[in-house]
Amino acid sequence: MHLFRITFCALSLLAGAGCAVAAPGVAASALGEPTREDCNAAVAEARALAGALPADHLSRYFAERHLLQALAEAGNGEFDECLDMAARASDEVRERRHELRPGERLKVLGADE
Repeated sequence: MHLFRITFCALSLLAGAGCAVAAPGVAASALGEPTREDCNAAVAEARALAGALPADHLSRYFAERHLLQALAEAGNGEFDECLDMAARASDEVRERRHELRPGERLKVLGADE
């Protein structure tokens, strides 16, 4: 009985791999590639979360940098990377990983500094 289960599982795995090789386009379309609309929705959601933080909050600053990168990725047609960067921005706001101690300020250097 145990040998039967092992054989059945092995054959099932081979059959699944064979189907994936025979029809790769079907598998990719079934997963659903992200679109520009998906990216725009994720960026808008993350931007709303970041907007709830004070303008001088360090986590908001980093979230906004992630959102700029998300928009750059979308401009390059990399919508999966756009969704990833928007998710990073949302996580940054939700977890608030970066906090300034009282009296500290973030000094952002310009490009010429």
